[in-house]
Amino acid sequence: MGTEINVQGDSTVSKSEKEEIETQLADLARPKPNKKLFGYPYKVGLYYLMGEPKKEKGFRAWFRRKFGEEPVFASAKALSSNSAIWMAFLENEGYFRSTVSGSLRENADSSKRYQAVGVYQVQVQPRYYIDSVAYLMDSTALQRPMAQIQKRSLLKKGNPYRLEAIKLERERINQALQRQGFFYFQPDFITVLADSAQGNHRTRLYLAIKPETPRAALLPYSIRDIYVYPSYSLASNSTQLDTAQQQAVQFGDLKIVDPAGIYNPKLFRDIIALRPGRRYNSRAQDQTLSRFINVGSFKFVRNRFEPDQQGDSTVLDVHYYLTPYPKKSARLEIAGTSRSNNLVGSQLSLNWRNRNVLGRSELFTINANAGFEFLIGSRSTGITNYRYGIQTSLAFPRLVTPIPIKHYERGQTLPQTIVSLGYDLIVRREYYNLNSFLTTFGYSWRSNPQSEHVFQPISINYVLPSNYGEKFFQMEEDPATRQQYINILRSEQLILSSLYTYNLSSSPRRATAYTYRLSVNVEPAGNLASLMTRKVNGLGEEIIFGVPYSQFFRMDIDSRHFFKVSPGMTWANRIFAGLGVPYGNSDQLPFVKQYFVGGANSIRAFRPRAVGPGIYTRNTDGSVILQDGGGDIKLEFNTELRPKFNKYLQGALFLDVGNVWMYSDETTYGIGTQFKSDFYKQLAVGTGLGLRLDVSYFVLRFDLAFPLRKPWLPEGQQWVFDEIAPGNRAWRRDNLILNVAVGYPF
Repeated sequence: MGTEINVQGDSTVSKSEKEEIETQLADLARPKPNKKLFGYPYKVGLYYLMGEPKKEKGFRAWFRRKFGEEPVFASAKALSSNSAIWMAFLENEGYFRSTVSGSLRENADSSKRYQAVGVYQVQVQPRYYIDSVAYLMDSTALQRPMAQIQKRSLLKKGNPYRLEAIKLERERINQALQRQGFFYFQPDFITVLADSAQGNHRTRLYLAIKPETPRAALLPYSIRDIYVYPSYSLASNSTQLDTAQQQAVQFGDLKIVDPAGIYNPKLFRDIIALRPGRRYNSRAQDQTLSRFINVGSFKFVRNRFEPDQQGDSTVLDVHYYLTPYPKKSARLEIAGTSRSNNLVGSQLSLNWRNRNVLGRSELFTINANAGFEFLIGSRSTGITNYRYGIQTSLAFPRLVTPIPIKHYERGQTLPQTIVSLGYDLIVRREYYNLNSFLTTFGYSWRSNPQSEHVFQPISINYVLPSNYGEKFFQMEEDPATRQQYINILRSEQLILSSLYTYNLSSSPRRATAYTYRLSVNVEPAGNLASLMTRKVNGLGEEIIFGVPYSQFFRMDIDSRHFFKVSPGMTWANRIFAGLGVPYGNSDQLPFVKQYFVGGANSIRAFRPRAVGPGIYTRNTDGSVILQDGGGDIKLEFNTELRPKFNKYLQGALFLDVGNVWMYSDETTYGIGTQFKSDFYKQLAVGTGLGLRLDVSYFVLRFDLAFPLRKPWLPEGQQWVFDEIAPGNRAWRRDNLILNVAVGYPF
């Protein structure tokens, strides 16, 4: 059963207005017609394909529920139901006294027999607009706060009358009053009267408190006492709680019931935003609950408010019941791994954590892991890596600084101070081992739910290659790998840097068709080290503790934008720009800080690090020995359409563009690798199709891609449209790249 809507109105209703009304009414129409493929209701066909199920839990019933769809029959009841819903919608949008009528019409097309269309005639009356808004508040306690609240009213003179706007205004008033102590106030206590007898399609709005509103809702409440029970059990009864309350110990203006002394009371001072003697504030209460949950020590958080009368004032006693997680826990897990450089494998991890190591919910973790990785999508034997590592971290739910900071914005989550120490060993059999020691000290905080800041004033990374094998030294003899050989030999580096990261995302609460994510990183390195030493090694490099140190400035921006084109289609885009400026003791970024393109999460038509810098390329025959090297500058753009076929299966049509360049050094990779004004002539372009299997816990991704532009080819031959030949076996061997990965590329 389809829908045909004819919207009629006088000259005051514009054509665009009629079209918008038609679209909105079509969205409200029920039932929705059966889904079709090339005009055929294929899901109805699947519904009847297996015949009538004999058992509710049998295969036929499962097949119907999973793949089929009951036929939607034409019904006069649907006509009357839609008409009533549409008239109510038009009334709520300010089109008062509009009418809707409907009738069934059998499809005249012989090829579409037994199909009917619901035909609706919609007569739209001129829309009403707000003439004025008045707030009528009889309660003395409400008059003063309402005088300030109404200044920010969502209901403005000249705006269209909309019931949704009125509901939002009631919610806004309720929220504002609850933040000023009116604990029992609710949006339903506000009534809105509309006087439309003004002529010229104008209406006056009057907002007033309902006469039957409880007296308690019209009184502001202050906080008297706050009790915290940090070892509360869900099995506790009222008698046990009364006994526990008598054991409360005063700490500042809080009363803590913690006979075992498990938690330092300063933790609750940091978390609880409400304060005795102050008015109740719903925002402070929301912040408190959010902090209790995000601090990571408590599995369940309950709260109870106890009203009382204290002289002429109304007060609240607040009780927080906290059920903690086990203090110590260990977890052993095995998982598949997928990296951006097309390495996949498996990893065994042992994680131990203490959620309250120093008494204020400090989280101490030790993670040991071991695993292996191998390269996919390569015709040669490729590489096999063995990874071993151990990392420790200590996270404080507060700012730990040399000079104590007593007052700072805490928001919905407490700021964190994180100290970490780690060691990683990558064993590249028969080639070499790569040792990496990393220690950091930094802070993480949120200025609002959408913005996150991470600042690491101290980051020390020592990279040391070792245990060179026979095959590694053979690389020197091959012109294709000689530069990698030199880079690895010179890769012993001490990186003393600071890092600032800013993450911004769209609000998860807003159900909009457009969402975004932005990440900015800024990292200077080596400046302090340059002031500490003037010693040099035999290559003329300045050293500290006998090791050359890196000196550079690095900044990158990752901007992602997602548009929901339809319920079953998303258009995803990513723009990445990275700049690394080596100076002083470095002529290029250390390879652990370099940018690269190619691989499952980059330009998928090229293997990892197979393109760039500039016109330079590695191993165009498709073989891969090692994956070291990249560039100081990176530009990349990715766009893909993501159609959703069903709950588990999604597709993708994508285009990737980008490359990397050296900032100033052309001696390493030769002419044509430095970033210059003609950089756009050196962009690599690839495209392809993808299939994604979403099994809730993870997304398994298969992206098949091929190049459209190869920047290393001579000018005039870089676009390779004329070479595309999917039926040619040699072309498929040289150009098709299958990327298998876990998760979306961006």
